[in-house]
Amino acid sequence: MKKKTIWWFIVLYAIYLLAMAAYFFVWSKSMIPADAKGTAADPSLFMNKQQLAESGVFNAWRHFLSFAEIPLEWAVYLFVLISGVSHWIKRYSERISPLFIVQMFLCYVTLSLILAIVFLPVDFASHQLSVHYGISVQPFSDWLKDQGISVAVNTLIGFIAIFAVFFLIRRYPKRWWFPAWLLSIPFILFIMYLQPVVIDPLYNHFQSLQDGELKKEILHLASNAGIPAHNVYEVDMSNETNAMNAYVNGIGSHLRIVLWDTTVKKLSHSEVLFVMAHEMGHYVMHHIIWGTAAALLGLLVTLWIAAKIHLWIAVRWGTRLNLSHPGDLTALPILLLVLSLLSFAGEPAQNAVSRHFERQADQYAIEMTQNKQAAISSFQKLSASSLSEMNPPALVKWIQYDHPSMLERINYLEHVKLDK
Repeated sequence: MKKKTIWWFIVLYAIYLLAMAAYFFVWSKSMIPADAKGTAADPSLFMNKQQLAESGVFNAWRHFLSFAEIPLEWAVYLFVLISGVSHWIKRYSERISPLFIVQMFLCYVTLSLILAIVFLPVDFASHQLSVHYGISVQPFSDWLKDQGISVAVNTLIGFIAIFAVFFLIRRYPKRWWFPAWLLSIPFILFIMYLQPVVIDPLYNHFQSLQDGELKKEILHLASNAGIPAHNVYEVDMSNETNAMNAYVNGIGSHLRIVLWDTTVKKLSHSEVLFVMAHEMGHYVMHHIIWGTAAALLGLLVTLWIAAKIHLWIAVRWGTRLNLSHPGDLTALPILLLVLSLLSFAGEPAQNAVSRHFERQADQYAIEMTQNKQAAISSFQKLSASSLSEMNPPALVKWIQYDHPSMLERINYLEHVKLDK
């Protein structure tokens, strides 16, 4: 039965890969509509012939590798569960320590390392793809170091969360989902508070924006928006990538508006001001707060469903899977598998909310700056620097896009009416 299940997954995964390859390399062509040709959203107007040719191939491979990764996490959880590896890890951890927290740590870290090893080849292929097409300039050693930091940070955060969940499952097998959700609220807010000043600096160096004149202009823009900003941060991404970006993260006194140094170097002041006005729009319209509230609501529903499914599996298949009770550490892959599947199922809705916020921020930015030319050219340069596609395949937009497509964003800017 175990071997049969594993072979079935392998066969289905192979079929899935073939279907994704056919979709991205044969059927799906991310072409712009006929009525967009000759407009500001036409990449032939701001990308050279080499960029146009490379963009299609690069994005097809990028999407294929991204979608190839999706079932791998589920495969790992399924394999360690039905093969008995999960039960063996639990028994080994019990021999090392009688303390549940130590047993939980050993089980979770082992599973995280297995996942990291399985994902490493695909992640490396994605990195090499970016290097080949000149998007990434990060040396392999630095990339590997960042991967290690990411695994360590995510494992630590994940362990804290899953330990609390299993602690509650062992006491409230049917109703653990609600206290787990209540605990998640301060935990998520605390992580968001720490992100800009503790986690992000592990990967890159942050400093105050070095261009004094640009910094003055940005702070003036922030003042006009009613934002009590006293600093703008620049992060040294040029040693990793040729792409450009800017973002706002954190909450409370740790909220930061951040520019990649590539953005500062490659965009004019007026273009940077539009990009920063977009980020300020997120702050002014409380998108971080609303986004967090929406995420917490989604998490509540996810945990409720996960609790029902987890208990059903433990009762229905417990004997075959060597589970003594729902809180048995052998069931760790079950819960992680269920949560992963539910999270994936909820991504389209989550991304739809994010795209709505991004459209609002674009609207705010153009109303604030009143510079349509700078706004359009900033998006054109952002697209060219990362070989972005203007109109990605429908499947990609539906499942993975948390921003409107560049075609939609530039088309909006072209037709927006400015105040006179």
